[in-house]
Amino acid sequence: MVQEGDSGYKQLILVRHDLGLPKGKLAAQAAHASVEATLRAEHRDVAAWRAEGMAKIVLKVTDEKELLRQVQRAKDDGIITAVITDAGHTVVAPGTRTCAAIGPADANRLDRLFGTLKLL
Repeated sequence: MVQEGDSGYKQLILVRHDLGLPKGKLAAQAAHASVEATLRAEHRDVAAWRAEGMAKIVLKVTDEKELLRQVQRAKDDGIITAVITDAGHTVVAPGTRTCAAIGPADANRLDRLFGTLKLL
């Protein structure tokens, strides 16, 4: 049996599929989420994650409602999160929540909570 912590650390990035973001915009929003969550994380978690190569998995969620529901699940489990709200200078309206990052956190823990989400 695999114990929590045996598979290392990773970070999940959840992207709203309904927005149809262009690739460049999507990449920028995902990067914002990753950096923000990393800055909020415990130093020991970031250090362990960095030592393992900083794995990031990009997943899709259907819409804002699902994005916020998944973020709340992470928060309820004590996992660091960051939701990105766009300024609206280019593709989407100001205040649009585009994506979120969850972790870095124990990979098994994230798999248990979010393993049913689909890759982007």
